Amino acid sequence: MKNFVTVLIILLISANSFSQLKLVQNLQKGKDQLVVVYGTSLSSGGHGKAWMGEVARQFNEKYGNHLKYCLAGKGGMWSTWGVQHLEDSVISKNADAVIMEFGINDAFEKYKTSPELAKLNLEYMIDRIQLNNPDCDIILQVMNMPVGKSAGFRPNLNAYYAMYREVAKKRKLMLIDHYPNWQKILNMGEEEFIKHVPDGIHPNYESDRNIIAPYIIKRLESRL
Repeated sequence: MKNFVTVLIILLISANSFSQLKLVQNLQKGKDQLVVVYGTSLSSGGHGKAWMGEVARQFNEKYGNHLKYCLAGKGGMWSTWGVQHLEDSVISKNADAVIMEFGINDAFEKYKTSPELAKLNLEYMIDRIQLNNPDCDIILQVMNMPVGKSAGFRPNLNAYYAMYREVAKKRKLMLIDHYPNWQKILNMGEEEFIKHVPDGIHPNYESDRNIIAPYIIKRLESRL
């Protein structure tokens, strides 16, 4: 009986270990890791640096300075641009993990990208990354909702965000879904929401660091 319990404990520990992202497992082992962040202005430039910089800072404090990151996206872009620039922006870097979001700009009416086309683009990028490096963790993000004029340009945004959730579930990929956290703030009133998202679409620096980054860390360290 004692031997059986010991074996069971070992199996449970092993199962929990393997259900973690390889990114986190490797950081725990002291292996250098590269994360490529690919997406819109919500995860590139100053916004991406604000939250991904905080994620990297905390992970490096905890795991001994083994995490580097690259912001490979571009403001105003959508998944068709993502497909066109995937080789130079992502594949060439041979990342250990890719964090990706294009839903908010796929929903931008001017780009005429249906949810079906956005899904084709997303799945192509996933397949291409996995073909290049089967061990790469692919992490999909659902970001905040816009309000005001920016929301008016994206009347069908929920369909694109739903597609990201469906693809993550079908492909057994980690999903970091920020939408419920932002909905709680919006439920307090648009005036409160604007304190965090002053232009109606881009969270400010403090909210990138204090709302987005902590949730990303929580999800990355969670079990799949």
